[in-house]
Amino acid sequence: MKKSRIQYFILFLCIIILGILSRKISFIPLWIGDALYAVMVYFLVRIFLPMKKAFIVALFSLLLCYCIEFLQLYQAEWIIELRKTLFGRYVLGQGFLWSDILAYTFGIAFVFLIEKITLNRINQKSA
Repeated sequence: MKKSRIQYFILFLCIIILGILSRKISFIPLWIGDALYAVMVYFLVRIFLPMKKAFIVALFSLLLCYCIEFLQLYQAEWIIELRKTLFGRYVLGQGFLWSDILAYTFGIAFVFLIEKITLNRINQKSA
């Protein structure tokens, strides 16, 4: 089966919606939203690199999530102002948390395993 950028884009949009909903529903733990953020990053990387191996995409996505999280330690006035915007809050976050690192790792590992299982089943059916 050919990997499609359109399919990854649709998944990307669905994950954004789920992530926003996870912040609006009070009984959903906050770490779920952080894990969904990492899944969203994974699908964003997949949009640009659809033919790369899942492991490479997972590593790159995890590195990107970690970099964004560690960037939250940087507290220059211009980036603080940017974080006050809706875009800045959703993309850059508000403050560094080690629990976010764990949630990102869980989210990337989860989507990586799901993709590997799904692709293996599709490949077995087409063989």
